[in-house]
Amino acid sequence: MTPKRVEMRTLDERITGALVGAAVGDALGGPVEGYTPEQITERHRGRVHGVVGPWNGDAWRTARPIAPYHKGDGHVTDDTLMTHALIRVYTTVRDHLDAYAVAGHLVPDLMTAPRWIPELETEALPLQRIFLAEKWLVARLHYGHVDPREAGVGNIVNCGAAMYMAPVGLVNAGNPAGAYAEALDVAGAHQSSYGREAAGVLAAGVAAACVPGATPDSVVTECLALAKDGTREAIDAVCEVAVRYSDFESALRPLREAVAPYDTVGPDYRAPSLGARRPSRLHSIEELPVALGMLVISGGDFRHAVLGAVNYGRDCDSIATMAGALAGALGSEIPHDWAKTVGEASRLDLQAPATALAAVTREIFDRDVRHRRAHETAYAELAGLSCSD
Repeated sequence: MTPKRVEMRTLDERITGALVGAAVGDALGGPVEGYTPEQITERHRGRVHGVVGPWNGDAWRTARPIAPYHKGDGHVTDDTLMTHALIRVYTTVRDHLDAYAVAGHLVPDLMTAPRWIPELETEALPLQRIFLAEKWLVARLHYGHVDPREAGVGNIVNCGAAMYMAPVGLVNAGNPAGAYAEALDVAGAHQSSYGREAAGVLAAGVAAACVPGATPDSVVTECLALAKDGTREAIDAVCEVAVRYSDFESALRPLREAVAPYDTVGPDYRAPSLGARRPSRLHSIEELPVALGMLVISGGDFRHAVLGAVNYGRDCDSIATMAGALAGALGSEIPHDWAKTVGEASRLDLQAPATALAAVTREIFDRDVRHRRAHETAYAELAGLSCSD
């Protein structure tokens, strides 16, 4: 399959593509999160091909285990809410971030600034929508006064940090190693072990996707070069399977089988095994390897990658968020009708965060250049080098 690419691939367009793509993937995956491909097919009389309604129809307000969240009809989930919150931190700090920025800015944003919450269909504090793994940030940093660099230790190990780490990759566009290092610092306030590692690798993947001429293969290569332990092994195993397929339909089961040995949740997504999500150097979250696998299968095509992620089931809103960010950063076209529906249904301006982050990214890059030049000058003097050297 030859992916549709936009003609212009400027920094602004790649940032917009990644962030809008992540939000659209999130919204498409939300209503089928937690189910198997077979259950999704039975419920929707076939595969999901776009925006769909809640799993339980009009009973979404009371039907368990989803209530009281209106998942579906184009509503984004906590993945996008956290992504936009992190962008607001960047627009406040206007520099590279670290764990202390999470404590000083992200946590107060979650606790004190009411915003429109699409799934609740009301204005509320983001803290009232995010789940326990994200509420951990508030408990540890605001109430526990834990060192931000160590606050993620003890939290359940999952994709909670990775799901909103695309902005770090975009701020470091074209610099995967820089994105990886910054994301590991930021995510240290939230996650440990392979959950933190996945955040670093996802950011690196987004940064790699922004490199002119990047392809799904080059993105995976950069991710493998930086990933450690079980995360690296899982990405390698999944992508080795993914290259054999050009259509997600036939790859759904093989991808799950490839990632299963590294996944600690187990076969029943809603009833994790006793060993689920504990720190380990042998394991990996499921979402990132599968998102990269879908990117490979699709050849970088946004629609194909996101629909593959959505129909995979399980934590498919986060898988589709990551796949959407990666494909969007590569320059693949995002269906206008999907983006329009998601923006209107969620009552969110999907373009505004991208515009704001692009401006901050330029400021950060200019400052980085000045710092690098100052370092070069200092080193040249220390080493006794002439300007010609």
